[in-house]
Amino acid sequence: MRRSIGTSTGREGHDAPSLHRGLKSRHLSMIAIGGAIGTGLFVASGASISSAGPAGALLAYVIVGVMVYFVMTGLGEMATFMPVAGSFERYASRFVDPALGFALGWNYWYTWAVTVPAELAAGTIVVKYWFPNSSPILWSAIFLAILFLLNVISVKGYGEGEFWFAGVKVATILVFLVVGVLMIFGAFTGQFVGFRTFNTGGSPFHGGPLATFSTFLVAGFAFQGTELVGLAAGESDDPKRNVPRAIRQVFWRILIFYVLAIFVIGMLIPYTDPNLLKSDVNNVAVSPFTLILQRAGFAIAASVMNAVILTAVLSAGNSAVYASTRMLFALAKEGKAPRIFAALTKRGVPFNSLLLTRVIGFVAFLASLFGNGVVYTWMLNAASLTGFLAWLGIAVSHWRFRRAYVAQGRRLEDLVYRAKWYPFGPVFACILCAVVIVGQDYSAFTGGHIKWAGVVATYVGIPLFFVLWLGYKAVYKTRLIPLQECDFDTVE
Repeated sequence: MRRSIGTSTGREGHDAPSLHRGLKSRHLSMIAIGGAIGTGLFVASGASISSAGPAGALLAYVIVGVMVYFVMTGLGEMATFMPVAGSFERYASRFVDPALGFALGWNYWYTWAVTVPAELAAGTIVVKYWFPNSSPILWSAIFLAILFLLNVISVKGYGEGEFWFAGVKVATILVFLVVGVLMIFGAFTGQFVGFRTFNTGGSPFHGGPLATFSTFLVAGFAFQGTELVGLAAGESDDPKRNVPRAIRQVFWRILIFYVLAIFVIGMLIPYTDPNLLKSDVNNVAVSPFTLILQRAGFAIAASVMNAVILTAVLSAGNSAVYASTRMLFALAKEGKAPRIFAALTKRGVPFNSLLLTRVIGFVAFLASLFGNGVVYTWMLNAASLTGFLAWLGIAVSHWRFRRAYVAQGRRLEDLVYRAKWYPFGPVFACILCAVVIVGQDYSAFTGGHIKWAGVVATYVGIPLFFVLWLGYKAVYKTRLIPLQECDFDTVE
């Protein structure tokens, strides 16, 4: 007798421990927000405006936002029907090819595993604002311990941590938007700004189409992390209700936050301001958020934004720990990783997966401190494209999911959540993801001679992905799964 995926309780047996469905709707919403809003908005937005002008930056973020919308709605359709650990790795394995799921899963695990030390390094830089002579290894160990404790207790610990981390970021953005809009109309400074600054140089666009395209690539990285809601669906207490709600609410909130924030920055700071190019975690004092708050009369803006950016760093690290742990667990459940990593504690936490991921993360962090960080830089380069590869895999999986669903005589009306604009949505997302992946380092080919060192560093993740994909196919003789054979009925 068939069992419905959508009504799975998350328990695999009466005796064996299983993942606990401890995430509520508010957790899922903040998980997606926390995954996508970070230093990319608080810090890197200034460089985007400096490069492409305010209108160019807005256009780039809107286009990428539309692409992410289609990726998220497709993921939501599959996740509400089949809320399983591993999410899109499972969907690719069931609806496309097990080899594709294998490659997507391991690439995604690797990306988040090496993201943890990147966030630890960023956190130590931020803390030096207050404690310039403190040890980076000490602070990294403290941060790593905090993230480990949040994730080892239970999934609710991760959810609560992310809820409050993301809450701080959201509150900061809302305050910034209110202050910024009031400044546009003359509050705080006594001068009505209007569109004078926005049209600096006679046009809100700057640098031409290539500058906008470069910002398009940056925007893609800024939105990465929204897919975490799909991974968390397997531990939601009511995925049929919570996942669609989180996707509908969170996507528009994130897009509005980014678009409005960039609009306010563009209205108040000319793209010619040299401070915008200096915006990075090493110099919080010239973050566009800090600049505007200081101009409004908030003298402690730099300290406040420093604390917010530290929160954003810890939020990203928390998400990285969760994502890498759950993906390794899912791979082990399917026999694509050693079975020891499928073991769960009584609280439903994949402890062995968590432990391995944290050990690798700390080793990578130590590698970033020695030899000028060359080894770690290459590790990051190998992971740089994985987010786009994951989105591409989600779009392809959704396209195949819907085709197989109809081909097997199932009714679309029975889907709890149905993505709009099919098949345009997944096709559009596939094309744009492919353009981003291919165009990552287009500038290396435009200077008269090819800069091969930069090309290899940028694109090394692509051959690694194909090695995993084609290597698995060669060993296990997998094939593209016929639509009639796609598995919709197995709970786990």
